[in-house]
Amino acid sequence: MTAAARRGVDMRAADIAVTVPTITRMDPVAKALRVMAVSRLPGLVVVDERSRPSIVLPGTQVLRLAVPDTFRDDPALARAIDEAHADTFWEELAGLTVGDCLPDKPAKPVTVAADATLLEIAALMGRHRSPLVAVVGPDGALVGAITLERLLTSLAVFGSGE
Repeated sequence: MTAAARRGVDMRAADIAVTVPTITRMDPVAKALRVMAVSRLPGLVVVDERSRPSIVLPGTQVLRLAVPDTFRDDPALARAIDEAHADTFWEELAGLTVGDCLPDKPAKPVTVAADATLLEIAALMGRHRSPLVAVVGPDGALVGAITLERLLTSLAVFGSGE
């Protein structure tokens, strides 16, 4: 963290961004769930072959990848499955990739430039309801990410408030 960031002066995305594990469209859905859980992330960044974010998935959307369409689309069906079989839906993940489960036209990734202000980051998170923002360099490649927790901590600890 820069000296300016420690003083709460002119903090930028690059000052609070952290390195996060990423996934690709070719990764298995089970790996995506594991990466998010083990890393204790509120979501995942899906990158292309040039390490550019192609989509930022909030945790609920990562979980959505794991739930078969039939159960997502019909809550009565999900409710009708008995307890012994309800936990076996995870077995249906075998062979499915992240790309298999993404919408045909995914939303534009939630990204900010490394020089974005904390206000810009907060506004973007709120507008997109995303607890995770990818930070990109001038070439569009991922340089890090900012979680909601990290942003709030930075504002609380380094901000000029009380």
